[in-house]
Amino acid sequence: MRLTEETAVPGTALPLDALKDHLRLGSGFALVPDQDGLLESHLRAAIRAIEGRIAKALIARRFRLVLEGWRDADAQGLPLAPVTAVAEVMLVDAAGVSSPVAPGRYRLIGDTHRPRLAGTGASLPAPPQGGRIEILFDAGFGPDWGDVPADLRQAVLLLAAEFYEYRHDGGERGGLPARVQALIEGWRQLRILGGGRR
Repeated sequence: MRLTEETAVPGTALPLDALKDHLRLGSGFALVPDQDGLLESHLRAAIRAIEGRIAKALIARRFRLVLEGWRDADAQGLPLAPVTAVAEVMLVDAAGVSSPVAPGRYRLIGDTHRPRLAGTGASLPAPPQGGRIEILFDAGFGPDWGDVPADLRQAVLLLAAEFYEYRHDGGERGGLPARVQALIEGWRQLRILGGGRR
């Protein structure tokens, strides 16, 4: 399985001003001028770290999932939530020739933690021998920062501020701060099936 981001979080969706305000409150000092690029990189890193821990896309964007085969013939779990749409399912043969799967042959089963792609009335179409499956889907709470739940917004600001404040420590601080972990805990996906069907 390989998951790639097809579209990036636009800079206009990042809470740059909110982070600046947060840092001023925390330190009581004015920020060094012309730090926008650095702050944006810390915001992106914080978003990525939190998304990786909770398997949720915070800001809406498009992803591509590449599979060698279906995990189950009738349904395939998607690695991120919330999924808002499946844009395309392609079967790609060993020579790289793509064939689209008709949208009527699959449906999205939305779920807060475990969205799935399922066949409609039958199993999902099998990939060609030696080929692969490619699924394009959109995931995220919404296109704007305000669409992200408040606890996750706060977690991103706290973590981005941590990255900024300790940017010169050489990476010696490990793991997420306890305050960030507490904020994201309710959004983490519980793995109760031990790698079985999702």
